[in-house]
Amino acid sequence: MSKSLVSSPVIKRLPRYYRFLGDLESQGIVRISSRELSQRMGLTASQIRQDLNCFGGFGQQGYGYNVSELREAIRDILGVNAGNKAILIGAGNLGRAVTAHIDFPKRGFELIGIFDSDPDKIGKTMSGISISNVNTLEEFCSKNEPVCAIFCIPKDAAAKLAPKLIASGVKGFWNFSHYDFKPDDDVVVENVHLADSLMTLAYGLNNYSEDSAEKK
Repeated sequence: MSKSLVSSPVIKRLPRYYRFLGDLESQGIVRISSRELSQRMGLTASQIRQDLNCFGGFGQQGYGYNVSELREAIRDILGVNAGNKAILIGAGNLGRAVTAHIDFPKRGFELIGIFDSDPDKIGKTMSGISISNVNTLEEFCSKNEPVCAIFCIPKDAAAKLAPKLIASGVKGFWNFSHYDFKPDDDVVVENVHLADSLMTLAYGLNNYSEDSAEKK
């Protein structure tokens, strides 16, 4: 199956497979069946086989999956070794947390620049990278050719910068800003809505309480 035809839910499950396989590898487990993997991950064995078949055959009947080989294959599919050049815009609390807690090289990225508009932040360092003036962003992109931008800025600021970055050759955005990219922007966008995630948890808790009450 062409990668362009792989559904979004399948793609979103790949990092989870990669993480679980890494845990198995660290435990010294050499091989695992789709049934055993499904029990650990809370998926069906059929779902796992269907997902992996989107990218070719990995398992052997009667043997299962070689953990290290499958993890390496998923690493290649995800592009974890690609070293995509990335820049982060917004050196506030959120940007600081992202740079402090995300191991970019292990996730397929090289963070090469951090930008902000606050004069008090410019020139200081964050995670070993000097914070630059956002006004120098286009010049920086021209010289260094980043392919990804991380938006840790308000929606209005993102709306002003997004077209400039796209014109400068940025092809992907990790977007914490709530800015809504347009379909004709022709970029890859991964939106992160922390508040939405928290409200989804609230919904789950509310329904869990209602279901529990009904069972009593």
